[in-house]
Amino acid sequence: MESFLYKKELNIIEKSNRFRHRVVFNKNLLDLASNDYLGLAKNRILFKKAYKRVLKNHYYSPKASMLVNGYSNIHKKFEKLLCKVNGFESGVIVGSGFLANISMIEALVRKGDTLFIDEEYHASGILASRLLPSNQVITFLHNNEKDLESKLQNCDTKGRKIIAIEGVYSMSGNLAKKEIFLLANQYNSILIVDEAHSSGVIGENLLGIFDYYNIKIEENHIKMGTLGKAYGSYGAYILASKNIIEFLQNRAKPIIYSTAPSLFDTALGYESLKYILKNREALKQKIKENLSIIQSYLGISSKSLIIPILVNDNKKVLKIQNILKENGFLVGAIRQPTVKQAIIRLIAKIDINCDNLKKVSNLIKELNADK
Repeated sequence: MESFLYKKELNIIEKSNRFRHRVVFNKNLLDLASNDYLGLAKNRILFKKAYKRVLKNHYYSPKASMLVNGYSNIHKKFEKLLCKVNGFESGVIVGSGFLANISMIEALVRKGDTLFIDEEYHASGILASRLLPSNQVITFLHNNEKDLESKLQNCDTKGRKIIAIEGVYSMSGNLAKKEIFLLANQYNSILIVDEAHSSGVIGENLLGIFDYYNIKIEENHIKMGTLGKAYGSYGAYILASKNIIEFLQNRAKPIIYSTAPSLFDTALGYESLKYILKNREALKQKIKENLSIIQSYLGISSKSLIIPILVNDNKKVLKIQNILKENGFLVGAIRQPTVKQAIIRLIAKIDINCDNLKKVSNLIKELNADK
């Protein structure tokens, strides 16, 4: 009976062209769909350096949770470098960005506190907010500082105010507004910034949105970033004041009850960060070139490498994706519930040469214009 009920729901999803499945794509397709913004997932030199780093350790897997004996010098060294380059007092490595958001939101919002969360915040943060009493969660309009300020003004809680935003939003490519950082200080609020899609892509030092706006790190700031995406690995980190990190170590369930992050993935993230810092000028120039092509060929002005093209038709977006695959390009066909309206999500990855980026941009423009 249960199986039949699931089948019925699956049929509904399939009829609406929203059915999803796992695919091992042809390796010859040019990848313009993944979040591997800098192409580091294919960097063999960084892979070998990370492997050698782990091999020097006296054990090779994390073995246990961070708070038992899974914490290693590999974790500690990377946390130290992250804090140094980002200007934070303390940090902790976490198994994934999803777990990092669960850790922060579920643990930091205590009795009497209020969470103000952007309506387009990552699904992991939205899920975490549902673990809280509903009267402690206020959603504000996407990237709308006026709506946020109105809700901050009308909140009469005696507890802490905690604001959650993203540096770059994963589906729209929008950058968080600087005004929201100013509001957090003005209303004495803790500010959680999910930098999964901004770290490694924007900023003078390619460190993300704090770097982009040249914001001085304050005690109320929390930065979360992933080792996936631009760093070409897997895992995440949380950077904050010493008090906040120590509190998370003692209250955040994903930190307390999860096996410590992979030593190899952590070592690879460490090598990637060093690579990005060393090569930032060349990387920034290539990012600038790609965004210039997007502006010229698609008429889209973007600060991030996430390029959404509105299609607003689930059947058509899949058709466009398939035609592009036939032409050797892999792009994302993003549908509900991830987005409200179907989009082609093109990632202008910097390991794609200019001619191919021009070609795929022209194809998308032509295909989306067809009725």
